[in-house]
Amino acid sequence: MYVLTITGGFDFAADKGHLAVDLPGGAIDHSDQIFADSKIYISGVQGIGEDTWGVMSRGQAKAHYLLRAPLNDPEHVLQQIAAMRKISREGEENIQGVRAVRYRGILDHRTITLRMAPDVRTKMNQARDTLGSDLPVFADAWVDGQGRLVQIRMSVNMSGARVTLTMALSDIGEPVRVTVPRAADTVPVTEVGGILNG
Repeated sequence: MYVLTITGGFDFAADKGHLAVDLPGGAIDHSDQIFADSKIYISGVQGIGEDTWGVMSRGQAKAHYLLRAPLNDPEHVLQQIAAMRKISREGEENIQGVRAVRYRGILDHRTITLRMAPDVRTKMNQARDTLGSDLPVFADAWVDGQGRLVQIRMSVNMSGARVTLTMALSDIGEPVRVTVPRAADTVPVTEVGGILNG
């Protein structure tokens, strides 16, 4: 079991943000990611200099694991949650000190394989075929009294293999500032793998 922690700020309206990704004890245990101008800048990319950032088009990034977003893109997670089906109201709960209504639904195969790398998508297709139906992926969304998402969770548990993704949204409406690396400090990359990068 491993716990990956991702923190940072994101301005969805301005389409920019910054994330710090940490995996204590991992071969590469930290990466910074900056989202700006339809690009993602990634620190800690294997094979490039320590002070150099990898850069790729945001739309080019792929997910390499079930319930992981391409390069941890929080907007991708929101797109998946927006595609929930068979939604039911599960009651009210306190989330981060905010009263919120919890909604539960399921995610279909198309949604969980959205922007997934072809080799991983093939494995997911094989798992679905073996199972005879979509993988049992559940999704929860907590919505506050103003209609804002305050937390989401996606989870799957198959034969003891469990994956859970939880994303908390806070400081809604606060300004987010990003500093884009200088062009001289970047190297174009076409693919970024590893557990830190989704």
